[in-house]
Amino acid sequence: MKKSFLLLAIGTFTAWQIAAAADIIGVITLKGTPPAEVDIGPKMTEASPDCAALYPEGKLPTTHFYVVGKNGEFADVVVSLKDVSGKSTGASAAPAELDQKGCLYGPGILAVQTGQKIIVKNSDPCLHNVHSISKAGNQDHNDAQMPGGADLTYTFDKPEMFLKFQCDVHPWMFAWVSVFDSPYFSLSGADGKFVIKNVPPGKYTIEAAHRKLGTQTAEVEVKDSDVTQNFTFEVK
Repeated sequence: MKKSFLLLAIGTFTAWQIAAAADIIGVITLKGTPPAEVDIGPKMTEASPDCAALYPEGKLPTTHFYVVGKNGEFADVVVSLKDVSGKSTGASAAPAELDQKGCLYGPGILAVQTGQKIIVKNSDPCLHNVHSISKAGNQDHNDAQMPGGADLTYTFDKPEMFLKFQCDVHPWMFAWVSVFDSPYFSLSGADGKFVIKNVPPGKYTIEAAHRKLGTQTAEVEVKDSDVTQNFTFEVK
């Protein structure tokens, strides 16, 4: 009888913990006019006509360092809870994906957990090489990928902000992958919104990081309902 009661108590407590988890939601806004994006077209035309041929005339791409909506909605900001580690569910998480299309990486900003698979595709009719460069002790990779070739799969074991992926064949091709040791992170979308889901009750430091404009932090407390925390970045 005592054993049954103990199991019931443990189950009730666990269910309460799950029920008490809440989301941290917010909007990222950019104030000011961002610098003009860099025109990739001339470099692409000169170095790789095969890439330039993938675009209509006059429609060659630019960089996308600042993805901003008409009302300042700021995309591609990595939002995470600091000092939360050892809670990765990456081994069982759905794989993330990087695609090489139009001789660009998409998405240009990605966030994953330690141990989570990253599947890299080549959707172009030309050769790429996938070169990851870590500054935090993660394994570097440098693998050729033929057009129509098999997908490449990578995982990273150490947390790291903005681990670089590049293509040495096409030197304008970059992506940056942030790796976290927990599932408590998010990326702001085209509408500037982010959601960090199922956060247990507690006090946290939340960080918003943009590769060009640096980081901001705020203190939040999660109880039994969703918490709102917005951030505004400014171009000076």
